[in-house]
Amino acid sequence: MVKKTQTAPQVEYVDVVDQNDRPLMVMPLTEVHRQGLFHRSVMVLVFDPEGRLYLQKRGANKSLYPGRFDLSATGHVRAGEARTEAAARELAEELGLAASSLTLLDAAPASRETAYEFVTLYNAGRTSEQPRPNPDEVAGGMFVDTAELAALVRDYRDWLTPAVVHFYEKRTLFPHAL
Repeated sequence: MVKKTQTAPQVEYVDVVDQNDRPLMVMPLTEVHRQGLFHRSVMVLVFDPEGRLYLQKRGANKSLYPGRFDLSATGHVRAGEARTEAAARELAEELGLAASSLTLLDAAPASRETAYEFVTLYNAGRTSEQPRPNPDEVAGGMFVDTAELAALVRDYRDWLTPAVVHFYEKRTLFPHAL
């Protein structure tokens, strides 16, 4: 008889930072979220050749905003990891895409509204490659243009994560249209 062994879920460690985004210590992400401690996250925008923004649909298993539409790729910066490395990693893990370059677009300070995350937003640019959502991370997605996103924010705000609304209202999400 062959005995199956279960592997324990991988613990993700992140840097806990102070109110000025200076590292203090390393802790498991689940504990950082439980205690509401400051830490770092990244978000990446991906556009199709027509300039439409890809919105991922968060998986039903996500602890924050399950089933809502979020920016193209999002995730936490691991302990000791550079933000650009985290952005490239999340883009590959969630959508199976590699960016030829990542451009820093904006940032949001840590607050209750950001789940105590210092958020850094990157633009991966336009790609003709179709996103391949990882079902362990993402439940799907869609490309939207500026008018479609405006309608979603206006009429279906509760379908979106606060990050989508925040960066939309700052006019950051369609940098090539400005």
